[in-house]
Amino acid sequence: MYVAVKGGETAILNSYRLLADQRRGDPTQPELGVAQIREQLKLAVDRVMTEGSVYDPELAALAIKQASGDLVEAIFLLRAYRATLPRLGTTCALDTAHMALERRISATFKDLPGGQVLGPTYDYTQRLLDFTLLASGASVVADDLAGDAVAAGSAKPEGSPRVVDLLNQEGLIETRPVPPGDPAPVDLTREPLRFPADRATRLQNLARGDEGFLLAMAYSTQRGYANSHPFVGEIRLGQVAVEIVPEELGFAISIGDMELTECEMVNQFAGSKTEPPQFTRGYGLAFGHSERKAMAMSLVDRALRADELGEAVLSPAQMPEFVLSHSDSLEASGFVQHLKLPHYVDFQAELELVRKMRAVAATQPITEAEDAA
Repeated sequence: MYVAVKGGETAILNSYRLLADQRRGDPTQPELGVAQIREQLKLAVDRVMTEGSVYDPELAALAIKQASGDLVEAIFLLRAYRATLPRLGTTCALDTAHMALERRISATFKDLPGGQVLGPTYDYTQRLLDFTLLASGASVVADDLAGDAVAAGSAKPEGSPRVVDLLNQEGLIETRPVPPGDPAPVDLTREPLRFPADRATRLQNLARGDEGFLLAMAYSTQRGYANSHPFVGEIRLGQVAVEIVPEELGFAISIGDMELTECEMVNQFAGSKTEPPQFTRGYGLAFGHSERKAMAMSLVDRALRADELGEAVLSPAQMPEFVLSHSDSLEASGFVQHLKLPHYVDFQAELELVRKMRAVAATQPITEAEDAA
């Protein structure tokens, strides 16, 4: 560390002060509050909660402020805090079939029981800068539609049937019932990742994985590197009840609601020796409004099932050890950024080695024949 250098400790303390000054910015401007970040940078907050594995919008907003908007650093801060928290209990499995929907779309069926619900989305915007936000802080379009949004919010559908259930009525999509005696999944926050990893472990890893990395892997599957032709079966955004079963009661009680994004991707499957031709599924789930993450996760989940489904494993997105070992932003960031720390001894050894190699090369010139070889 730099402390070993003369005056290093003082320099580090000064760097803390400079970092705080950089975070604050121009003191003549109002300071950005945690509540503002939580309410107005919601998508960033949701990503930090998902990859930080902590559902707490206020703490995620605090981490974003402390990290000056660096989301990977904010995820690091939130995960570090998470490691200090006690484990008070385990919740029941979330029942997303009874999600109070804010958004629900399908690219496979136009007319759905319960209907399509566009909700909040950038999908139909023109992706042009809205300069009215500079002047007034509120979009003219948003103001015009505010009344409609309130009215629509009072009629949110709840408990709409899943799209995959429609396919299942004809037996056209795979089913994966939970087998008797199915063991509890490994907790990746307590146990190291081991291979071969089952699907429950893979999904945990992908949920905590870096969105950019998963997006690149998902994109590769669409460009022909996993023989995949996916359809968005359904994307759901909404509130889901979180329940626990206290020992003294013996039955489930709700302790609150959680906003989630769920994506089920439908893929064609030609069949195998034991399975008929049918559709298969990829699954993604993330905290808050995180559609891109949930979609990327579902595409990669399906790609990682290649071996299980008897498909040839030829592409990086189909290789569990490659994907799962490199998806975590904390490990990747730490491994890359540690190169900034002192490596004086290692470099001096490399320097001496290169000097000796050059000295040997100077006394033993390579002939043209050897060079061609």
